[in-house]
Amino acid sequence: MALTLGICGLPKSGKTTLFNALTNSQAQTSAYGASDAPNMATVKVPDDRLDVLARMYKPRKLTPADVQYVDVAGLAPGADPTAARSQGLSRQFLSAVAANDALVIVVRAFENANLPHPAGAVDPLRDLDAVTLELIFSDLGIIEKRIPRIKGDLGKMRPAEREVQERELEVLQRILPELEANRPIRALDLSEDDQKLIKNYGFLSNKPWLIVFNLGESNLDGGDTLVDAAKAIWSDMGSDALAICAQLEMEVAQLPPAEAAEFRESLGMGPSPLGAVITRSYDLLGLISFLTAGDDEVRAWTIRRGTPAQQAAGVIHSDLERGFIRAEVVAFNDLIAAGAMVEAKKRGTVRMEGKTYLVRDGDIVNILFNV
Repeated sequence: MALTLGICGLPKSGKTTLFNALTNSQAQTSAYGASDAPNMATVKVPDDRLDVLARMYKPRKLTPADVQYVDVAGLAPGADPTAARSQGLSRQFLSAVAANDALVIVVRAFENANLPHPAGAVDPLRDLDAVTLELIFSDLGIIEKRIPRIKGDLGKMRPAEREVQERELEVLQRILPELEANRPIRALDLSEDDQKLIKNYGFLSNKPWLIVFNLGESNLDGGDTLVDAAKAIWSDMGSDALAICAQLEMEVAQLPPAEAAEFRESLGMGPSPLGAVITRSYDLLGLISFLTAGDDEVRAWTIRRGTPAQQAAGVIHSDLERGFIRAEVVAFNDLIAAGAMVEAKKRGTVRMEGKTYLVRDGDIVNILFNV
């Protein structure tokens, strides 16, 4: 399961700068028009546990999990962020973001006289409201068109098809007032069956949102207040927030590792916050990583939290799921404390689990199966 994150925001918010920082790319950060194709790049998910296991097993191959970033041109170019409602998002924007697992909403929080804000002044919380409302209004427009169509077609349908459409209609009618109140679909506690019925819509407010305030070098200490304000509104609705100086992180990302570490230390920057974009997105989506380790390969595998062992085996290979017998499992910390798998078995921290065992983050798993 490769995680896909769509980066969006208002024009001149620094979306592409953040994309370059996250992916160590050199995409053009100016003259990026709404009709341009999205920037896309795949990077490895940082996981220190893999490095520890690599030192233990000395494998021929080390394979982290992947994450793909999709940098989309500015949302509603030229729109007034103070407007009550836009004329709708472009098809190009919708097609670029709808397929992503989660959205990274970049909000400008930096001053730059050479890059004037489209609204005339920098106001991060105003811009955040503008972006979130655009995403909510997009979903609202789809539902407002869809409900009358379903109602009009019900009488022409066969019983089995009509039953499915009636269930879909019921879900959409529950969602409608939520959107009309400017609340995202995620605010509703939809069941798994409900989610299946609306999956193909790709609703933007049904996706987790990671809000990233893009700071300037002159206000690196100003992010906490913005993050707290965003969390106060959105954290109970499947969203999270953090603050980054994308320009500075992009410049550091292009340095050799030793120079980057020295540069960060000289400025008192601390560890890079870029990894948090991935880890926070994992948390929002309910994703975890389990590990496999051996002389051939040490590898991370991405699954949803609460996945049974037999289904987790299928992520590795469908044959493992079909022929599943049991899983040999040891927690990462237990293996490291023991120093080797043989010693972990002696200590009794290696367990044999059945197909219904719910795999945990950091579990090191060996699947036993019939061919």
